[in-house]
Amino acid sequence: MRSATILLASLTLAASATLLVPADIPQTKLSVSNLYDHPFDVDFAAGQKIRLDFRSGDFRIVGHDTNKISVRASGHNAEKAREMTVTFKTFGNRADLRVTSGAIKDGPEITVEVPKISDLYVRMPFGDLTLEGVSGDKDVELHAGDLTISVGDAADYARVDASVGAGDLQASSFGESRDGLFRSFQKTGTGRYKLHAHVGAGDLTLR
Repeated sequence: MRSATILLASLTLAASATLLVPADIPQTKLSVSNLYDHPFDVDFAAGQKIRLDFRSGDFRIVGHDTNKISVRASGHNAEKAREMTVTFKTFGNRADLRVTSGAIKDGPEITVEVPKISDLYVRMPFGDLTLEGVSGDKDVELHAGDLTISVGDAADYARVDASVGAGDLQASSFGESRDGLFRSFQKTGTGRYKLHAHVGAGDLTLR
């Protein structure tokens, strides 16, 4: 009886300790500097959440049939990626990836490959941002620049909201075309995904 009581107390303490671990402590943390000479590549299963925080620049997010997240530089100024850093963390079924540092003017083109079935949350200050080949929820905001998202089948979405503070909003997949100041639209449907896209100043294209 005494042994059973001690065992129960030990299990209770272990469970309590687990509950006390802060949710914001990453289970995995990786950091890679000099992206030009050391392209980033890490295993990450499809069907999970990915948060992407980019510095300003020229970024392209592409969905692939692999359980990996990779980041590489290309273009005429690819060598400038030597000054860039990629930081990766995992929190349960969510990954956080940040691309920071390096020259912004005449910088490299950065391609980020993710599993094609993923829920994405993306934030970037300025530049050109393209997203294609990804099925899942998409929450994407760009402070200023051009944002282009390949949405796939419009029927896949349960809710869509898109807006620009100043610029053009072209959404042929949803039958919308607007320009000027403070343009937006919302739609609901019978699909399973949610799409939120916003550009402060610039052009937003949903195709």
